[in-house]
Amino acid sequence: MGITYEDFLDLDYEPTDEDLVCTFRIDPATGMSTEAAASRVASESSNGTWAALQTGADFTDMGATTFDIDGDLIRVAYPAGLFEPGNMPQVLSCIAGNIMGMKAVDTIRLLDCEWPESVVSAYPGPLYGSSVREEIFGVTDRPITATVPKPKVGLSTAAHAQVGYDAWVGGVDLLKDDENLTDQSFNPFSDRLTESLSLRDDAEDETGETKSYLINVTADTQTMLDRVDEVAAQGGEYVMVDIITAGWAGLQTVRERTEKHGLAIHAHRAMHAAFDRLPAHGVSMRVLAQVARLCGVDQLHTGTAGLGKLANEDTVGINDWLAGDLYGTTDVLPVASGGLHPGLLPDLLDATGTNVCVQLGGGIHGHPDGTRAGAVALRSAIDAYAEGRSITEAAEETPELAVALDKWGTETPR
Repeated sequence: MGITYEDFLDLDYEPTDEDLVCTFRIDPATGMSTEAAASRVASESSNGTWAALQTGADFTDMGATTFDIDGDLIRVAYPAGLFEPGNMPQVLSCIAGNIMGMKAVDTIRLLDCEWPESVVSAYPGPLYGSSVREEIFGVTDRPITATVPKPKVGLSTAAHAQVGYDAWVGGVDLLKDDENLTDQSFNPFSDRLTESLSLRDDAEDETGETKSYLINVTADTQTMLDRVDEVAAQGGEYVMVDIITAGWAGLQTVRERTEKHGLAIHAHRAMHAAFDRLPAHGVSMRVLAQVARLCGVDQLHTGTAGLGKLANEDTVGINDWLAGDLYGTTDVLPVASGGLHPGLLPDLLDATGTNVCVQLGGGIHGHPDGTRAGAVALRSAIDAYAEGRSITEAAEETPELAVALDKWGTETPR
């Protein structure tokens, strides 16, 4: 029995409930037909190669099948048996591995995946998901809020913690490290954890509200596990992981440890644009978000629905997928961040709804009257939206919000 490229193309094939179905956009190389390129995608991502192969009786066919071609879009079905249960790096080595560098295509982009229950059931999914709003903060009617101290690196431990305190007492729920703050000499991890949580406790006493801290544990895997243990011992509720740069295997290991302690995972997506920014090539943010949900993050940055300073993919569509049914897997709370300020919140929340986390950095700390006033302005805008009041009406009652609107208006920064 021989295997050739033609064996990986069958336009009459109907995927089974056990197949993982992936949608790709491809641009075949010069001189290569779409059908020929599509068969090579299925071949290279499963069990084929460039030469015809002979197989004997001691062989289980784990070949993928390209079963649909619609212009530059192709759909490929992968048998569930191709994948090691619970091993996300191995899955991605198939569906987004060597095919990204094939000469048979000038560009190829993994756009979407339809995950079968047989694959999904091997992954834990989030521990809390969007229920963090209620289970940690006791909030059901508004978005939760977060801020990153600015400048995002360079502040001393004491200065960092003080920014957190000012934001917390101004009404923000979460202090968050930025993606490149971990354990540097100017702001060591253990000191920052201790001092920030101490001021967190003070802020809770002053406001009567639950406050928390998204501390960045990103490092080699063993160090991340040690830091997760330390956060739990100090009374934290969350850890933050730069999930792309730390890697899916590291995230999966952290997810196991956080369940032991009952901690939520806040997922920062730094480096995602290396995969998803070029529209014709790479891996879409939609797929990265799907993988993150399977691996078990509770909160994930998904963009600002066309607002803010960063280029974004389909924020609303991604958020809908993260909230949708996936064989009982817990949902994920989307995080909107990047160039936001209070004047943009009505348009943002019209697009995303209120079951989100809204994060402002410069939109708080750049307030003319400082961090606390910026936090008051954010909270006033959030509460007004949840109560069905206009931001203009809220600004009449909250001077800090009026100042923010005078400074930034309702325009998107660049």
